[in-house]
Amino acid sequence: FSSLSQEMTSEEQEIIKDLDKCDFREIHKYFVDKNEARKALPKEEKQKLKEEADKIQEEYGYCILDGHREKIGNFKTDPPGLFRGRGEHPKMGMLKKRIMPEDVTINCSKDSKIPEPPEGHKWKEVRCDNTVTWLASWTENIQNTLKYIMLNPSSKLKGEKDWQKYEVARRLKDVVHKIRAQYRKDWKSKEIKKQQRAVALYFIDKLALRAGNEKEEGETADTVGCCSLRVEHIQLHRWLDGQEHVVEFDFLGKDSIRYYNKVSVEKPVFKNLQLFTKNKDPTDDLFDQLTTTFLNKHLQRLMDGLTAKVFRTYNASITLQEQLKALTNPEDNVAGKLLSYNRANRAVAILCNHQRSIPKTFARSMEVLQEKIDAKKKQVEEAQEEVKKAEDEFKETKDAKAEANVEKKKKLLKRLEEQLAKLNVQATDKEENKQIALGTSKLNYLDPRISVAWCKKFGIPIERIYNKTQREKFAWAIDMAGEDFEF
Repeated sequence: FSSLSQEMTSEEQEIIKDLDKCDFREIHKYFVDKNEARKALPKEEKQKLKEEADKIQEEYGYCILDGHREKIGNFKTDPPGLFRGRGEHPKMGMLKKRIMPEDVTINCSKDSKIPEPPEGHKWKEVRCDNTVTWLASWTENIQNTLKYIMLNPSSKLKGEKDWQKYEVARRLKDVVHKIRAQYRKDWKSKEIKKQQRAVALYFIDKLALRAGNEKEEGETADTVGCCSLRVEHIQLHRWLDGQEHVVEFDFLGKDSIRYYNKVSVEKPVFKNLQLFTKNKDPTDDLFDQLTTTFLNKHLQRLMDGLTAKVFRTYNASITLQEQLKALTNPEDNVAGKLLSYNRANRAVAILCNHQRSIPKTFARSMEVLQEKIDAKKKQVEEAQEEVKKAEDEFKETKDAKAEANVEKKKKLLKRLEEQLAKLNVQATDKEENKQIALGTSKLNYLDPRISVAWCKKFGIPIERIYNKTQREKFAWAIDMAGEDFEF
């Protein structure tokens, strides 16, 4: 409402005093109608729109990087509108202003043709900085943060960065036992700073928590990570649900996603936490001596390139690899193997706390699937009867034609049973994944070579795991990994 007031004339400000009394139904209807009209367009019109979009993509969607034509990720700026933010964002509903050429900094090479600004306008600045990967940037008006136009995930530059990220995580595998021994030793240190660092590192390693402390103060919703936990975010239980030394976590993590977990920890960790919470108010920092910078500096000394984030990538990838080994049955059909893959992926998503709200269409799509299953069951029962009939006929006549008929009916029954099994697997998978977001870990935390190697080893088409866009993003891994790849 405060954003809206600034856009009103003084007469309007006199009349409009309360947002609840404003009726936006007409605006809403306009957009709904527009959307419906677009859906109802004849095929030729839709094709024409697609061609126009392709023409824009062709003109603005590519750049030349080191002599190669590369796809650009997001070549459109955000249109003006209301800011939504994630979770319970304090700035929700503020007005996002239109981005003008005067707001935009262009970054291109000295010898290139500088893009023309729209007529009557000029760019804020044109610079030639080859140490950064963005092509254009501007400051958005709500959080005063910089927004960038970057290359597409399938570009060579992004692919190399991706590959390096997983290589750093693979290097951690060789030193992780030393790091674990070190933080265990530090639990008993005389310095409280070291104790806090060691306990935080244990949580980051064991629970794949994010480091925290990364956001601007007071700008966003109250979200925390490991280093910024407060006393109120944990409860200590000497005994709980038959387990000893239990820590109960309850806080809002990235994107205001609630992290709730009860974990049985080792006795020294529990004792340290009792010490860290002693004589503190609920709103005091749990690790008051610790910052992410201090933690990451320590990690850098233990291994070149190591940060708290690398633990998350390492633990996610190693979990996927171990789960795939444990769950995959080589005797299963493709649907069964894919169910195992999704279960392994889900173990990682749970570790990383990648939740989603149950899709609105979930109940309906489950109903549709159940109807398909029921219909298929009926077909299987009918086919079983047909087989029995054919066998009876063959017993009576003993002729070759009747024998061939038995074989034919059995083949049909087998095919229907396989289809039923596949539908049942689909239903299980859908139900188990309704509140888990598998995509985030699959695209950002799991070394794609593990999945590629698994596909090659068990004869699963890669397109069953990665869609077209993802296959472009992970082209480097598809080329690189053989079936024997080990993370």
